[in-house]
Amino acid sequence: MFDILLSHIQNKVELSEEQSHKIPSFFTSKKLRKKQYLLQEGDICKCLSFVSKGLLKSYVLDEKGNERINMFAFEGWWISDFNSFIHQEKAILNIDAVEQTEILMITLEDYERMMLEIPIMDRYFRILYQNSLVTKDYRLMVSNSFTAEEKYMQFAQKNPEIIKRVPHNLIASYLGLAPETVSRIRKKWSLNT
Repeated sequence: MFDILLSHIQNKVELSEEQSHKIPSFFTSKKLRKKQYLLQEGDICKCLSFVSKGLLKSYVLDEKGNERINMFAFEGWWISDFNSFIHQEKAILNIDAVEQTEILMITLEDYERMMLEIPIMDRYFRILYQNSLVTKDYRLMVSNSFTAEEKYMQFAQKNPEIIKRVPHNLIASYLGLAPETVSRIRKKWSLNT
């Protein structure tokens, strides 16, 4: 379970053997059943979570109770309501399992302690936050500039694993499209391939 986390960290920064042995001590593991909540809106996000197996989604509910998906997190991804986690305020996001999932969780206290005891982790998370900002800026640009078909094609090309694992209605929600639109695009796409 920790091999995926340590590999992910090693892809961004270089860890000593001692650091590699110490990092797991800051985390606890948890298994989630399909559709089980990790976090519900209004609760305080107690942990930053790393997905070691499975798939999670974060979302808000609109006024009609429809999910508006913010992100998917599969193996090797981090997920939380980061504002709630850092400021210990009520979460605005819901996070639940799309499929059976295993996660590694770190509390805010352990997160801060890990940064002090293993300073290279500060650099690791800075790299993640920079990449996250770039991704969010690009997603906003795509959302505002691309046609429905362009949104789906771009998403499919960048995320072929998610396309295979996630029901099309969830992908539609993430892209801000109607499920019927995604079905039509998928059908057209499959005919052309």
